[in-house]
Amino acid sequence: MAELEGLHFGKSDFVLLDEVTMEQFLENLKLRFEEGRIYTFIGEVVVSVNPYRQMDIYGNDVIEAYRGRELYENPPHLYAVADAAYKAMKRRAKDTCIVISGESGAGKTEASKYIMQYIAAITNPSQRQEVESVKSVLLKSNCVLEAFGNAKTNRNDNSSRFGKYMDINFNFNGDPTGGHINNYLLEKVRGRVCVCDLLKSLHLNKDPTDYTYTSQGASTDDRSHHRAVMSALKVIGFSQEEINSIYKILATILHLGNLKFENEAENVQLVGGDLVMHISELTGTEVESMRKALLYRTVATGGGEVIEKGHSEQEASYGREALAKALYERLFGWIVGRINSVIEVKNYNPALHGKNTVIGVLDIYGFEIFDNNSFEQFCINYCNEKLQQLFIELILRQEQDEYQREGITWQHIEYFNNQIIVDLVEQPHKGIISILDDACLTVGKVTDSACLDSMNDKLGHHPHFTSRKLTPTDKTMEFNRHFRIRHYAGDVMYSVEGFLDKNKDPLFQDFKRLMFNSSDPILKEMWPDGKLSITEVTKRPLTAATLFKNSIIALVDKLACKEPYYVRCVKPNEVKSPMLFDDARCQHQVAYLGLLENVHVRRAGFAYRQPYDRFLQRYKMTCEYTWPNHLMGSDREAVEAIVLQHNFEGDVAYGHTKLFVRTPRTLFTLEQERTALIPILVLFLQKVWRGALARMRCRRMRAIYTIMGCYKRYKVKAHFWEVERRFANVRNMTDYGKSVEWPAPPASLMQFHRITQHLYRRWKARQIIKNIPPSDMAEVRAKVAALGALSGERTDWGFGRSWERDYLARDCPLTSSNFVRTTKDLKNKDQYNQILFSGFVRMLNWFNNTKDRALLITDKHIYRLEPKKHFKVQKRIPIETVSRTLSVTSGTDQMVVLHTVSKDDVLVHLQRGQLGPNQDRIGELVGTLCDHFSAHTHVLPSKINVSVQLFCPMRLGDDVVLCVVFAANQRAEPVLSP
Repeated sequence: MAELEGLHFGKSDFVLLDEVTMEQFLENLKLRFEEGRIYTFIGEVVVSVNPYRQMDIYGNDVIEAYRGRELYENPPHLYAVADAAYKAMKRRAKDTCIVISGESGAGKTEASKYIMQYIAAITNPSQRQEVESVKSVLLKSNCVLEAFGNAKTNRNDNSSRFGKYMDINFNFNGDPTGGHINNYLLEKVRGRVCVCDLLKSLHLNKDPTDYTYTSQGASTDDRSHHRAVMSALKVIGFSQEEINSIYKILATILHLGNLKFENEAENVQLVGGDLVMHISELTGTEVESMRKALLYRTVATGGGEVIEKGHSEQEASYGREALAKALYERLFGWIVGRINSVIEVKNYNPALHGKNTVIGVLDIYGFEIFDNNSFEQFCINYCNEKLQQLFIELILRQEQDEYQREGITWQHIEYFNNQIIVDLVEQPHKGIISILDDACLTVGKVTDSACLDSMNDKLGHHPHFTSRKLTPTDKTMEFNRHFRIRHYAGDVMYSVEGFLDKNKDPLFQDFKRLMFNSSDPILKEMWPDGKLSITEVTKRPLTAATLFKNSIIALVDKLACKEPYYVRCVKPNEVKSPMLFDDARCQHQVAYLGLLENVHVRRAGFAYRQPYDRFLQRYKMTCEYTWPNHLMGSDREAVEAIVLQHNFEGDVAYGHTKLFVRTPRTLFTLEQERTALIPILVLFLQKVWRGALARMRCRRMRAIYTIMGCYKRYKVKAHFWEVERRFANVRNMTDYGKSVEWPAPPASLMQFHRITQHLYRRWKARQIIKNIPPSDMAEVRAKVAALGALSGERTDWGFGRSWERDYLARDCPLTSSNFVRTTKDLKNKDQYNQILFSGFVRMLNWFNNTKDRALLITDKHIYRLEPKKHFKVQKRIPIETVSRTLSVTSGTDQMVVLHTVSKDDVLVHLQRGQLGPNQDRIGELVGTLCDHFSAHTHVLPSKINVSVQLFCPMRLGDDVVLCVVFAANQRAEPVLSP
């Protein structure tokens, strides 16, 4: 490699520096930048400096120069690391990934695009149409994601405001077959798409300064960007309807930014009604519904009542901003999902298509230190801490650990392990994210300053955390506002203002329901959580910080299982000049990227290492003593023979299980010789094996297909004949064929078999139900409910008799008139609609005393009546306070416990009555209540406890176990015990 570039360009690999110091490193980096050499190696790591100008080093001739070549055969380039990752994937069938890191403006996005272009250019030499289609979609997806996820900032004209990780899937030939994109969108409403067409239908004009969200103006090339994005959307496969919906959502966001609110008397009103009409039209919603959602918030009370609460002017503005941000976030997520649906690998079968391997490309926001750092910078810098931890794990620590494990002597290199900083942010119960989440979940008004106080209390002794309260003499921070974290990249001071609001889900449920009910099916698809009504209880959504933490942890896990290749991007200056090299700025980046430590490790170690068996397997054809199989005592001896034959013994070291090669030149020589021998060996093997394999396969396939064809036809026909025979007379059978056993179907008819069984069951159910009179359907529903609730735990629960429900009106003719009179009074007073159940019961109190009472259950209340006092009401319990949990025993007794929310449970023993002394009424009570709850609340009883013991709180604070003991005469005797 040194021969390919003159010395006046500096050292093309930092490993070749005379002295590894920061001064020498920066001097070499600056020299190469000034000479137009923006790429430099550190072993297999590429250091890239943003040139801030177009460079003619990415054409087809350059691609051909790097295609299939070893890493050090050409000068440093992105194409070299891309080709190395591709060769490792193709040769060793190993998943690889390319991690592109650096701060904002260092050129990460451009680097990822060049890597994607190179991979697309070197694959599919046969120009297969399906592969070309996949490549085209993968490349065009970059254009779309940049348009919606990048923005112009003070530091970068094309700053990624989202993280992107793309997996590219390859078949055994090394051709791309699909991919998958994971996005980590952090900041919202930052995209660069400029809607230039259909302005009239979108109620927009051409001046971007008329809209709050685009008031900074459009750049001169926005029109060309827009055309490129629309072209990319069509290539990917977006329909015109989907593109129109994207237009409408973007226009809606612009209109939302211009909405104003004003106080009028005690209410808040919208300024101007045209914008609301435009927004409603674009979102496919009713104007009045949109107006209400912007001005009011629907709240469900504890009793199920729904009320509308008017917004203050500040709350209305907050809701408008939250809706605009959520619309953009959901649009971006939907676009990513839509692209994934196009590029995902379909109909993949390893047996037919071979092993599926992956190259991952990570382009994610870099470390940020601004004058005012908020929640977004906190998350971005946490992400970079995780990536730095991965770099330490995979490049530095593994390098040293492997040498120590293999017994290779080398110089130990000290490095900073930033696990302590990662724990400061993400540690459960103690980390900053956990403290933020606790503050967001706390009931009541919790301020940002109160959250900062909690951080001070829990993290005050952490060496990498401080605040003005902890260090009062540090006047660069303000009390109750700032805290500072000592990141691996340097100290960053964060302002807690807005931390809690940004961490919560800021969107009111009214907007979610409104968007879900949109007439636009594409917009409706983006809001699946809007289908829940206001009274439905929903699980509290995860906070933004927790969601981001989980996604980053998953990303790191995904990267850790792949062989990594690194591109470390450096920003030469802050003014985007192609001539200026800011030494102080670059020194800071070199330090936090850990580049010097990387050089130390590479200089002290070996460029290549491989287990003896794999090294032997790859290069055994280059030595006459090891081909085709060696007769030596071990693989290590065979490897030593290869090394001695090529005179490489001075450039290698032998570990316990691996061979270590110091310079890439040795490996390059072996690869050259192997490449020359492979065609000769392959041709010989193919000649012998193809003929034998073809003849053998032909004979087998003929026999197999003949047998398979005959057997499949026979099995299908036999199954049809058997089904027809068994079910020929089911119409005339009393059980309509329920007792008929289905024959087992062949595998090819499994789906047909399930459909046939389903159709038969529906037919049988229809035959049975049509003979039931409508007047009996209520009783049938109750019995079905009881059957499902009791789950066969009680053998006799009264299913074979008619259920009367109101037994107090018929069990005792002497008292029935008093009961009827009482029920009329109660109906007038409590306005109930029907009696669900009534009967004489025996009550058991704490002192094991029993008393005869009457139980009346209506659709509104549960009453305990005194029969001896003309059915006087002793206790009234609202039926909605029943916790929808019943407890019964598995015996023949008639005891039941109705559990209430207040734990004032009702324990009764149902009396069988004079007219039906042998009736079991437990099933009737259970089924009636189940049917009632299902019909009126659409929620079945959550639990039916069936056991030999009943648990019942008899008085406040006392949990009691009721044991049922059967005496010799089989009467159930209840016994209470605490």
